[in-house]
Amino acid sequence: MSHIVFFLVPGVHLLDLAGPAQVFSTAADFGHPYTLSYVAERPQVSTAQGLPLVAGLDWPELGPEDLVVVPGWRAHTLADSPAIGADSLQALRDHHATGGTVASVCAGAEALGRAGLLDGRRCTTHHDVQDELAVRHPRAAVVRDVLFTADDRVITSAGIASGIDLALHLVAARQGPAVAAQVARDMVVYARRNGHEPQSSAMLRHRSHLDDTVHRAQDLIDARFDQPLPLPSLASAVGVSERTLTRLFSRATGLTPLRYQQSLRLERAQHLISHGATTDAAARSVGFEDPRMLRRLRARAT
Repeated sequence: MSHIVFFLVPGVHLLDLAGPAQVFSTAADFGHPYTLSYVAERPQVSTAQGLPLVAGLDWPELGPEDLVVVPGWRAHTLADSPAIGADSLQALRDHHATGGTVASVCAGAEALGRAGLLDGRRCTTHHDVQDELAVRHPRAAVVRDVLFTADDRVITSAGIASGIDLALHLVAARQGPAVAAQVARDMVVYARRNGHEPQSSAMLRHRSHLDDTVHRAQDLIDARFDQPLPLPSLASAVGVSERTLTRLFSRATGLTPLRYQQSLRLERAQHLISHGATTDAAARSVGFEDPRMLRRLRARAT
């Protein structure tokens, strides 16, 4: 079980909170082990949008698999941010010190900075206050114009909707990219990763579309990419003709179903080879009958 704790500061932005919460809640709806709770320094927390929130006052017991998220709040400058008590900052430090992960959305990076968790680490925040964050926490390495950063279990995001990207990244890291893609699809959002780094998973890279038929075909391919999947069988399983599936799949992903399956096989084979497997063994493991096909795909990718 992974406990996700949201630490709420007065003036919290609703989307900074609701976006990541929806990601983990949706993952839990799909059967993955997440439980959510909300803590604050007062039982009722005002929000920037005027909707009051109720939170607990006591921090739950947390372990290394658990996550604390600090959503951002409304403030013209970080210097104008609400006060955060010493006990709360210590709770953030203690969780990280015992192996846990801490994350922030938007101005929430300021709370991590006050706790000393940005020192010596890459971080980011909303573009309006990036320069101020660098001045207020000179030991932090502020990265500009990215969706989020991850450095030694300290994860910061640029703000507002990028909190969803951060949460999808964490779900992908913990439950795998297919689960993150499933959550993103259910939320009708793009399954993005870091704004300045290439997406590392073909499952995420080709899931940023809204075609349900293609998603169902991809679900089948994702689950059985190492097995033969003839186009007639795949088309029948999703209830369309071969021609229609090929057309829809190409329009949504830029690939044919076969090319998509090959990209998954290649990605998995590359991983196996990087961990010491021979090319022949990796090829057999991912379903290639002839290792020469894997060699050709690797050469083409290079």
